[in-house]
Amino acid sequence: MKNVFFYEYPAGMIGIAENADSPQEGSVICHVFFCTEKKLEGFTVNETPLIGKAAAQLSEYFDGKRKTFDLPLALQGTAFQISVWKALQSIPAGETRSYKDVAALIGNPKASRAVGMANNRNPIAIIIPCHRVIGKNGKLTGYAGGLPVKQYLLDLEKRFA
Repeated sequence: MKNVFFYEYPAGMIGIAENADSPQEGSVICHVFFCTEKKLEGFTVNETPLIGKAAAQLSEYFDGKRKTFDLPLALQGTAFQISVWKALQSIPAGETRSYKDVAALIGNPKASRAVGMANNRNPIAIIIPCHRVIGKNGKLTGYAGGLPVKQYLLDLEKRFA
């Protein structure tokens, strides 16, 4: 069964989705998204214990009490995308990296643009912190929640780092 539930946070309305149909992994978080971003087909609006746990961890994050997340995640994408998403999770809260830095981190220093595309397809916002990736000139670049939300998240993390 696929479930989704919605919560209001300081950064806006966020949907958290779980796939409980994964026989090898059990229930896993498969999407965390800004409600202006997309709608999920085939999901039932239902707050499950795992979704509630993810929501509580996000609340702790917004309160400055959590810098990392402890949740089972379903990373579904190409091998390259998954390597980027895992690398993003190694960027400490309160810090940023450029697309070039992330490309080097995954051992593919010429893949800056591809890293940008993988960032763009990140299905689990905030928890997989694609907001911590900025342009090499230090400027903010696109973000699914919008640049003001990206700036908000970076400022939040710097304040509590």
